[in-house]
Order: sequence, then structure tokens, then C-alpha cells
Amino acid sequence: QVQLVESGGGLVQAGDSLRLSCAASGWIFSNYAAGWFRQAPGKEREFVAAIGRSGYGPNYGDPAKGRFTISRDNAKNTVSLQMNSLRPEDTAVYYCAVTNGALPPRSSSSYTSWGQGTQVTVSS
Repeated sequence: QVQLVESGGGLVQAGDSLRLSCAASGWIFSNYAAGWFRQAPGKEREFVAAIGRSGYGPNYGDPAKGRFTISRDNAKNTVSLQMNSLRPEDTAVYYCAVTNGALPPRSSSSYTSWGQGTQVTVSS
């Protein structure tokens, strides 16, 4: 059974950093591309970052460019999101997701398994 568990969220001040992690279990993680999405109250789910199954082709949504870095460790079955220079508008629930394939899609509909999410709150 596919399982994804996010961790690392919390309450921080503007300008601070957070590192989110997503632990995968139940399948061969290295066969899957992975992505991070976020959803703020009253807003649609938004693409944050994605990475190919071997770590190539990382790409970022506009809010993440220059501030966030996605990475993965296939030996540890984890995908991480390093978030720097956080802003109040980054406040959201952050979700990791995976899809069977090499390339990292940007569309949430392309992902087949999702974690439960972790809350990130950035105060001004």
C-alpha cells in the first residue's frame, strides 16, 4: 500500500526557513517522480516544485523560484522541500505527491498518490 507522510511544517516568521520532508513507504520510491503542492484556505491547490525519479529535471512554480529547493534521497525514500525567505503568502497546507514515471509533471491531476499534508504558517 502506497503511503506518504509529510513532516516539518510549523509556525515561523517572515524571512525564516523551513525544511519539509516526505517519507514514502510501500513501493519502490525510485520509480516515481515526486512533487510538492500547497493549498491555502479558499484557494485552489497550487504547484510548488517537482523532481524526476532519479533527481533530474527539478522545476518550480513561480512562487517557489529562487527561494525553494526540492531534492530527494532514493536510498532513504524521502523527498524534501527546503524553503527559504518565507513570506506570509506562503502560508498553506503543503502536500507531497508521487506519480509513476520518470518526468516530474506540474499538474496535480498527474499525480496518483498524496500525503495528508503539513501546515506551514508564516507570520509577518
